[in-house]
Amino acid sequence: QVQFVESGGGLVQPGESLRLSCVASGSSFSRYAMGWCRQAPGKLRELVATITSGGSTNYADSVKGRFTISRDNAKNTMYLQMNSLKPEDTAVYYCRRGLTIAAMTGGDPWGRGTQVTVSS
Repeated sequence: QVQFVESGGGLVQPGESLRLSCVASGSSFSRYAMGWCRQAPGKLRELVATITSGGSTNYADSVKGRFTISRDNAKNTMYLQMNSLKPEDTAVYYCRRGLTIAAMTGGDPWGRGTQVTVSS
């Protein structure tokens, strides 16, 4: 199993930016496909962005052009740069292994996530 520690969330105004980080345990991080998902109160968990072991990325339509996912395998760390934030981006953000919500749901224990709140 892999453990994740997410950080970097906060309270920001619409239009501002945040950079989330996720540190994963173990020595095989570079081999994992990884992604960010989020969950807002009363809503289903939503896939935000994914990155393969080779660095190919994919984004939800709702964040395309505003968010950028990246990884630093030497640091066992994945990032999510979030620009032009909107109130609808408000959620708890989690990092997970996998490229789909189904793949992300099982297996590894969930980290605490990091709260992102976008409000004026």
